[in-house]
Amino acid sequence: MKAVGIHEFGGPDVLRVLELPEPQAGPGEVRIRVHAAAVSPTDVLLRTGGHAVRMPGRRPPFVPGMDAAGVIDQLGPGLDNRLAAGQRVVALVPFTGPHGGAYAEQVVVPAASVVPAPEGVGFHEASTLLMNAMTARLALDVLSVPCHGTVAVSGAAGAVGGYAVELAKADGLTVIADAAERDGELVRGFGADHVVERGSGIAEQIRTLVPEGVAGAVDGSVQTAEILPAIADSGALAELRGWPGPAERGIRVYPVMVTDRIDDTVGLNALCRQAEKGVLTLRVAEVLPAAEAARAHRLVEAGGLRGRVVLDFS
Repeated sequence: MKAVGIHEFGGPDVLRVLELPEPQAGPGEVRIRVHAAAVSPTDVLLRTGGHAVRMPGRRPPFVPGMDAAGVIDQLGPGLDNRLAAGQRVVALVPFTGPHGGAYAEQVVVPAASVVPAPEGVGFHEASTLLMNAMTARLALDVLSVPCHGTVAVSGAAGAVGGYAVELAKADGLTVIADAAERDGELVRGFGADHVVERGSGIAEQIRTLVPEGVAGAVDGSVQTAEILPAIADSGALAELRGWPGPAERGIRVYPVMVTDRIDDTVGLNALCRQAEKGVLTLRVAEVLPAAEAARAHRLVEAGGLRGRVVLDFS
């Protein structure tokens, strides 16, 4: 089968189209004929060597990709009847595991990480959902802001930030989000109650709206210590890139890793059903042939995308 991967860490040009053996589903696994794989900063980190510590003993080639959408074409032994051959599915792919990531015509995934795709949604759009939406879901869960409380979201125009706004509104929270001027209407469209100007003054602007500070914040733009003054005493901050603090005033800092929920079948399915109902907005910035993965990585590294780049394997 054809896949896209690397034999050495480096820039986008190390990505190559590879011919790999057809994988086989083992006990508790399914094989998916991939039609679309979304590209994320996590994939860039794998390409540059940032995930090497999570792959001890593994030898190249390494295949990136955590988000796949496609059709089940093989069921491993020991599965119940929740999934079936020929079913349209999405998967959160454990790309540092033995089978590699989603940039491949076929990928083998633990069944627990595979759920039915949102109805009425194409493969390209469906592939953009699970990793970012589950990251946002996990961030909000660790904050534990009570219903009718107020949460702040930085980087609200981005993939995780946008989902965080929409999920927080679905949870009954008041949302203060940041946005550049050009993204203000986009972020309001996600449901944000208040939009403040993106940048280093975010904490002061939030305090103007909520003088006592917000109960929690999802730091989608990695502002780390700059957003802490916006949070109330004994509040909480969810960090997406591993920053653990330190904080002050009793503020708890939670580094969030989506791999903690990679096998949360119930949670993954709930996100798909919310996408079906229009609670979550699926955004595709550009679709490229799989052979143009290097270009896709350059687009991600350049930043400023308002949606995900998707590789087509159909």
